[in-house]
Amino acid sequence: MGNKEDIEKNIEINDENVDKNVVSEENTENASAKADNSADKMTAEPTIEEQLEAAKKEVEQYKDKYLRAVAEFDNYRKRTLKEKAELLLNGSEKAVCAFLPILDDFERAIADKTEDVNAIKEGMQIIFNKFNKTLESLGVKKIETEGKDFDVDFHEAVAMVPGMGDYKKGKVIDCVQTGYQLNDKVIRHAKVAVGQ
Repeated sequence: MGNKEDIEKNIEINDENVDKNVVSEENTENASAKADNSADKMTAEPTIEEQLEAAKKEVEQYKDKYLRAVAEFDNYRKRTLKEKAELLLNGSEKAVCAFLPILDDFERAIADKTEDVNAIKEGMQIIFNKFNKTLESLGVKKIETEGKDFDVDFHEAVAMVPGMGDYKKGKVIDCVQTGYQLNDKVIRHAKVAVGQ
């Protein structure tokens, strides 16, 4: 019988050991689960305060970029306004410089005390030709009217001439005032008489 009692004692001891092992395994699993949860909490989501700080930093960066862009645009606007003002004030410099030699020629012609009408007329013709060449160099062209059809883009009718026949109907008969173009833009329409 002693054997039976020893076996039962051994079974009870083994049962206690098994129970202790099961409890210790559960404790180990709980401890590891808690450790995993705390590790997940550390690596997973930042706290609200951390998110708020990150958002504040991002807002500051965007604000800085915005202020820099506004300042840069304002500087650009001021610079272009200044350049436009300078162009308006000094834009005619090229034209004025081109006409100064012609002015010099007029001064010399007026200072000349000659009484020879042909010499005065020839001098005026030379100055006139120089003036036309200067205008052409600046892009100014005379609008041709002789024998042309009336065109409202280039001509302004100041008179209608009746009885010119079918051949002259709608054609420019006479130019009262010459018209000019500047770089293919009409700056003054030619005033013409048109056949009716």
